[in-house]
Amino acid sequence: MYPKKELAQIVISACHQFNIDTVVVSPGSRNAPLTVGFSNHPEIEALSVVDERCAAFFALGIAQQTQKPVAILCTSGSALLNYYPAIAEAFYSNIPLVVISADRPKHLIDIGDGQTIRQENVFEKHILFSANLIENPKLKTKNLKLLSEALQIATSQKGPVHINVPFDEPLYETVNELKSFKVDAVISSETKQSVDYNKLASIWNTATKKMILVGVNYPDKDLQKLMDDYADDTSVLILTETTSNLYHNKAVNSIDQLIFSLDEKQFEDLKPEVLITFGGMIVSKKIKQFLRKYQPKHHWNIDEQKPINTFFCLSEFVQTKPIDFFLKFNTLIDIKESDYQQKWLNIRDEKRVKHAEYLSKAPHSDFKVFEQVLDSIPNNSQLQISNSSIIRYTQLFSINATKTVFCNRGTSGIDGSTSTAIGAAFASEKQTIFITGDISFFYDSNALWNKNIKSNFRIILINNSGGGIFKIIPGPKSTNAVKYFETPHNLTAEHLCKMFDFDYLKAHSSETVKENLVGFYDSSEKPKILEIFTPSEENDLILTTYFKYIQ
Repeated sequence: MYPKKELAQIVISACHQFNIDTVVVSPGSRNAPLTVGFSNHPEIEALSVVDERCAAFFALGIAQQTQKPVAILCTSGSALLNYYPAIAEAFYSNIPLVVISADRPKHLIDIGDGQTIRQENVFEKHILFSANLIENPKLKTKNLKLLSEALQIATSQKGPVHINVPFDEPLYETVNELKSFKVDAVISSETKQSVDYNKLASIWNTATKKMILVGVNYPDKDLQKLMDDYADDTSVLILTETTSNLYHNKAVNSIDQLIFSLDEKQFEDLKPEVLITFGGMIVSKKIKQFLRKYQPKHHWNIDEQKPINTFFCLSEFVQTKPIDFFLKFNTLIDIKESDYQQKWLNIRDEKRVKHAEYLSKAPHSDFKVFEQVLDSIPNNSQLQISNSSIIRYTQLFSINATKTVFCNRGTSGIDGSTSTAIGAAFASEKQTIFITGDISFFYDSNALWNKNIKSNFRIILINNSGGGIFKIIPGPKSTNAVKYFETPHNLTAEHLCKMFDFDYLKAHSSETVKENLVGFYDSSEKPKILEIFTPSEENDLILTTYFKYIQ
């Protein structure tokens, strides 16, 4: 059974030709022709998620893992606007997302018809391309061209595109055959700027203090091997984050732990002559503050799509994949003798010793819980992390190289972390463990309203009864509006687990955390949530004392 409407068939055919094999559908009537068509297509998997915001983040999680476009489909009106947070995340995280919205034809816009808004170009500031189709057989060629351009951009430029599809009634007429329409590729006229690799190599080979800083990065074994070469150069200091998915015993993987308490002289010593950056957003605010104040003479950003001038000193943008840059660059550079790397690795190791000492005595708290939880995560699993204080705590710990780590750092919002994790779990063969805070979890609780959640999916919910990050960052405590920042509450996940058929466990101490983690990741009939309650009034003091202890 397929839609009778030709425009719906054209959209479905184009998606199929561009190898879109997953569509997340939210219910409605105006999108009925596309819902019927996608759900009956033999080579496209249609997944049903009611809440559009959750649906979009769920699709984002799938695309995050597969690194290929995933489509989301909704009805007309405000349903479409609920996609916006995930679209913004996809835009800033370079994740291919194809947004397909059903609409009313133009003659029904702004005349008082129900469930109708101005949908054309509604995501203009955060979308790579908007294809506004028209239901008219005479415009078939134009529609096909718009579809081709949209889908090609989503695939090649790794980001969100919007396809707005107006349908007049009737909406539910069907036929037995799905026609095939030839969708020609649009010839790209984009030109990448040329780079003088010999010039860059000359600068690199004479510098004695070089830094490589890696942001959010999809796991890549070949890139890991290339990074290993740089770790053997004593003039190079590699800084990675939890989301970098690159590991080496000569890398600094807990940046804040290293630089939190440095004085002015030490910052001057750390200041690199040459800085190479690649990957997505950087989590550490401290490293951003440092490199903005102590700017390197040369900052080279490597990115396939667009330059990121995070430190206001970008001198060279190399528009290519990081692995392609390093493959070529490595043939031109020499190892330079220097004490730069070893000096900072020695300081790193001293901090690690103090880190372990402090944790051995630390009482039950957010900080102690992270040690217990991160140590318990099974090897070769996928770790999804929510934003705010959760990702920042995680950054203070070492995670072994068998685990892959992801977090929505494009916009750093709390609004879709759970839905993204569920989507990532759906698309990955690895067991997925999601670590989240209470505000983020309850904000996205509709994420659990999803029939596609795997039984081995695990959520570790750290409940400190409010927005703990506002106790950590400077500022909120100096005001008389603290409750509006922290939003204290007494909520628990227990009844949500009953409603959505999750197994529920809870812990209130280091001992009960340890007990509940035993067997927590083992196979089961249902997904599980472990809710760990921590002392809201003590967490920030324990963390503040930690940074004083390791300085």
